[in-house]
Amino acid sequence: MPPWHGATASGFNGGARTMNKEIFGVFGDRDEFERFRSEREFDDIVTSDVGTVGIRDTGLGIPGRSASYSGELGSCVIWGEAYPNKRGWSEPARWLLEQYAEQGTDAIRSLNGSYLAFIEHGGESILLTDAIRSWECFYTDDPGVRVFGSDAAEVAKTIDNPTMRRQSVGEFLHMGVVLGDKTLFHELHRAPFDSYLTAEEADELDRFVYNEREMDYVNELAERMQRAIRLRSRQPGKKGLLLSAGYDSRTLLSQLPNLDHTYTVGMPNAQEVKVARRLAKQYGVDHTTLVTNDRYITPGEEKVRDTQGIKESIHIHHAGYNSEMEVDTMYHALLFDTLLKGFGHKRTEVKLFGKKIPTKKMEENPDPVEASLDNFGYLPERSRKVAEKYTVDSDAAGKFVRQAIDAEFDRCWSRTDSVQNALALFSIRNQPTIPSRTHLADNYLESFIAADTELLEWHLQTPPEYRNTSTFIRAIRQLDEDLFRHRPPDRPYTSTLLSQIEQFARRKLPFITEFEPAWPDRQKVYDRYNLDQRLFPENETIHDLSSRHKLRINDMVGWVAQCSENMVNPTDVLYMPNERNANGEAGSKRRGADGVPSEN
Repeated sequence: MPPWHGATASGFNGGARTMNKEIFGVFGDRDEFERFRSEREFDDIVTSDVGTVGIRDTGLGIPGRSASYSGELGSCVIWGEAYPNKRGWSEPARWLLEQYAEQGTDAIRSLNGSYLAFIEHGGESILLTDAIRSWECFYTDDPGVRVFGSDAAEVAKTIDNPTMRRQSVGEFLHMGVVLGDKTLFHELHRAPFDSYLTAEEADELDRFVYNEREMDYVNELAERMQRAIRLRSRQPGKKGLLLSAGYDSRTLLSQLPNLDHTYTVGMPNAQEVKVARRLAKQYGVDHTTLVTNDRYITPGEEKVRDTQGIKESIHIHHAGYNSEMEVDTMYHALLFDTLLKGFGHKRTEVKLFGKKIPTKKMEENPDPVEASLDNFGYLPERSRKVAEKYTVDSDAAGKFVRQAIDAEFDRCWSRTDSVQNALALFSIRNQPTIPSRTHLADNYLESFIAADTELLEWHLQTPPEYRNTSTFIRAIRQLDEDLFRHRPPDRPYTSTLLSQIEQFARRKLPFITEFEPAWPDRQKVYDRYNLDQRLFPENETIHDLSSRHKLRINDMVGWVAQCSENMVNPTDVLYMPNERNANGEAGSKRRGADGVPSEN
């Protein structure tokens, strides 16, 4: 019996919900494929003796979306969003197959977008990711043949007796993300970053490598953003945009033609919502406020499925509002901050009124581990309380998080020799907000604009000191000078320093209103809707943890329930798993000093 056997507290039914869009395949023939899945589940299947793949996607055949082809050279499936050069626009899968026959894996360099691509040619087959692994590909060899796919739960179901990985549970608990290529199960893996997968290999390519050069960084960014947005502006049907009061989404608002609707999550009177509403009115687009309630935070089956068991569901702010977003295509500005504005870099800081404020100047030799702590969901004091459940070491959580980051950070050096670039790469490789995109892409025709190859090239060629908000603002001013008519509520000035000085003054001076945070207070929403009793009615031992950590526990509980007949109990996530004591008796808990519960 697996060590997590027990009842769930969250009401999940194993396998009750499948994703609307999926690629699933085996490195084997049609009979091998049908051991695991029925052809009726897919819109199209391509098959050969060395590879069989099925895809399900409402966008199949729409220009720029999923495509498939079979012919004399072999077969090819592109799943997701992909833009070949002009010659291959009408038949992208056939074009990519022909390019691969001539160039091998170098052919994938010419495919722009966010995708997984499967190619069978010359008696061999291969699966390729895009340059930043914006779509995960999960795989396992447990059934005796390599099985792979975009939905981690469906791939995990092919594993006979999955075992949970202690390191992954600890990373999810303390950081909200499983680092690297791991998953919650030992037997389930992820294709590496910028990589390919074959029947026997899983190895990285070299598309995403830093190579700085001199250019007009502002002008190049402006022109490339304009082309990237224009390329993706032809999506069919009614078009929507997730709009905040920040710089990124308003850039899309100004540049996308024929937008029908914008959506903002929050309370109608919140400063963030008011500014978003004014922006929509400025550009003549209808706006809807998705009012914050329990839907904002409750991790239902769909939301948990979209975490893939590797990232927390809290980032999917819009998941409960599908019925109110009546559009066919949905745009967003995910990763603009990471790829174009230098989120993840470590800048020098000045101490002002007891508060550390970052400047534009890059820190010369930052400690990469310390610099990365704030880039994920690590909350030191709250993580300490989690660790107290299973260890007497007061710094166990901090030690564990630092060791995990340090081990993963070493994998960045093959693509750069700069600490600042390595910090950026580390954030991109392990981006915790990806589930929000997974949810959008599963419910709408979605465009991942920041994954455009020209923008990725700009990121790789621009020195860290120019990848910042200042460069970004100057670039978008070239696109539309009127973008700043309504400023973000927490950034009344273009200068970050001046804006932070006013933030401090508003917090300290009497009779002056503070800036409101961009997102609703999660803890208040959690408490208001009594989620302890809804999610963990029989697990009072975890009620005193922070809402963030409790939701992470629920994410893991729910995801395992969706892909295994065995259910995980929430307390097992904290005390995972029971270990036999010296007398061979089950039930003792080994209190590890490494920040995570021990495993057999």
